[in-house]
Amino acid sequence: MKALIERLDARLDAIGERLAKKDFVVPVDLTAGILFFLFGVFVLAVTPAQVTISDKDVVNGRVFPVMLMVLMMICCVFLIGKEVYRMVRKQPLTIKTINLLVEVKALIIFCILLVSFLICKYTERFVIGAVFCCLGFLVYFRCKKPAYYAITVALAVAIWMAFRYLLKVNF
Repeated sequence: MKALIERLDARLDAIGERLAKKDFVVPVDLTAGILFFLFGVFVLAVTPAQVTISDKDVVNGRVFPVMLMVLMMICCVFLIGKEVYRMVRKQPLTIKTINLLVEVKALIIFCILLVSFLICKYTERFVIGAVFCCLGFLVYFRCKKPAYYAITVALAVAIWMAFRYLLKVNF
């Protein structure tokens, strides 16, 4: 079992070394302006289907989201225009270097949290999602001591039991 874990760690380290060498340069303001403009168009397109209005309402539920999206899209146009102006004038754009290893690690953490949430939602048992989250993070951080797994799971269950049975919180 130890040999298997060591081979897996070595393989993960090799993958990590390859990912650490990959960097991407992104023009931040231009990319953000385009993405958020497209997001605003999407929200404006789906708002009529999502928010119903009544004839007797003076101000309906669509007014604030529409105003917010229009304001955001106007700001995006200014941001994109500023960056296009800088490109025409041959001035440097605002850029950000993104390391692929850092982003993959963040994606894995996000996936652990998302799966924990989905487990809680679809099993309707918070304790199962909490235990998965604990175990997922211990595996992610390559914890090798079995006692840490036992302690973490025991604490997660004990905290759930305290809220459920002592404080009468139903979640």
